[in-house]
Amino acid sequence: MKLSVLIPVYNERSLLAECLTRVVAALPAVEKEIIIVDDCSTDGTREWLARNVCNLEGHHCALSIDPQGDLLLVPGAAVRVHLKALFHEHNRGKGGALQTGLRALSGAVVVIQDADLEYDPEEWAPMLDLIVRRRVADVVFGSRFSSRPHRALYFHHYMANRLISFLFNLLYNQTLTDIEVCYKMFTREVLESLRITANDFGFEVQFSAQVARARRWRIYELGISYYGRTYQEGKKINWQDGLKALWYLVKYRFG
Repeated sequence: MKLSVLIPVYNERSLLAECLTRVVAALPAVEKEIIIVDDCSTDGTREWLARNVCNLEGHHCALSIDPQGDLLLVPGAAVRVHLKALFHEHNRGKGGALQTGLRALSGAVVVIQDADLEYDPEEWAPMLDLIVRRRVADVVFGSRFSSRPHRALYFHHYMANRLISFLFNLLYNQTLTDIEVCYKMFTREVLESLRITANDFGFEVQFSAQVARARRWRIYELGISYYGRTYQEGKKINWQDGLKALWYLVKYRFG
């Protein structure tokens, strides 16, 4: 079984190397295809990816970071890892980057991973267990609103996320607590049923809406940790994205 890890990236040069070392180290017994889509970064991310990642492959290897911040393959436990970088010539937004990556992957199971270290790849294990070993789930959502550790940040973000998830559940007859979460793991069969068109953060609502409206996928939710960032640390989502999400809830339910 191959796990495809899809990482959209925009201006994350300072964190991307550490993110990739953690992604490669997670689930070492599982073959991983890691696809990074650079959404026309301007901070050196594109150049770093071109130098370090393009079609990098290793067997029983891990990644380390040299003093210059570049990647090195070293002996490790990972069965097989293949990293591939794709590049946008114009900024299209997170949804646009995810669309590009979803068309390129080949794994039996897919997980979305942000490059900003707000999420820990070590927490994939129980998500994958529900899909592959226990075979009770087709889609697994993470939830930051659980007893797991999470950074206390912005109250208005918390309330916006709660409102969006509440309205989603009301409109789509679900019981999810965090549809805006990055961590969504799903099977290839689910992927092939998707018709994603949202280029911005509306991806989260559109993905969730299409999964819910299909009425044939087994949806689970699992608590995860959340190491959130402030705007000073690089957080990108804003209040306008929250307003758009409210519109998307209606659009994808009745459109």
